[in-house]
Amino acid sequence: MPVPADPTILHPMPEQPRVVLLKPLVKSPLIEVGEYSYYDDPDDATAFETRNVLYHYGPEKLVIGKFCALGTGVRFIMNGANHRMDGPSTFPFPTMGGSWSEHFDLLTGLPNRGDTVVGNDVWFGHGTTVMPGVRIGHGAIIGSGAVVTTDVPDYGIVGGNPARLIRTRYSEQDVTRLLTVAWWDWPAEHITEHVRTIMSGSIADLEAAAPDTRPAT
Repeated sequence: MPVPADPTILHPMPEQPRVVLLKPLVKSPLIEVGEYSYYDDPDDATAFETRNVLYHYGPEKLVIGKFCALGTGVRFIMNGANHRMDGPSTFPFPTMGGSWSEHFDLLTGLPNRGDTVVGNDVWFGHGTTVMPGVRIGHGAIIGSGAVVTTDVPDYGIVGGNPARLIRTRYSEQDVTRLLTVAWWDWPAEHITEHVRTIMSGSIADLEAAAPDTRPAT
């Protein structure tokens, strides 16, 4: 019988410690990651929570779906990076302590775009940056060095600073078909049987391979 990969192993490639699965790695209750999503970094992949998720003072969450591939240097800027811009200075005086902390009310009500949400099967190129509150759709590709400031559609390809939509990988009709199939939600055993179809088959092949979810009669 085909055996699925183990989603609970920190290093799925033991000879390559630079690759880590994120679900068994992250501890923060403000970060949610689906199974098999991984990060690749030759320096310290296990420091993802502190080196790659920045200014995460809460309460917004970072949500990453299943089967996402994150290249070296991918960074998520969270809402804690925001500063006031309605006065002469943007400096956050109250955070420095002393009597300045008496003015902490000046830091309330800062712009907050909410959770940052990444869909399933998203590929992030080397050195990409995702700004606060962005939504990235399923099957999207984020080009190397891109700075993502706005939402990315399902199966969209974006690049640049700020990132712009280059094209979509499929037609609108085919995107609907792919979202309906939602292969990332198949049981791991079923995915294992159809890896070749998922990686190189047509949409029709994928539809034909989908598990039968009809109730038994």
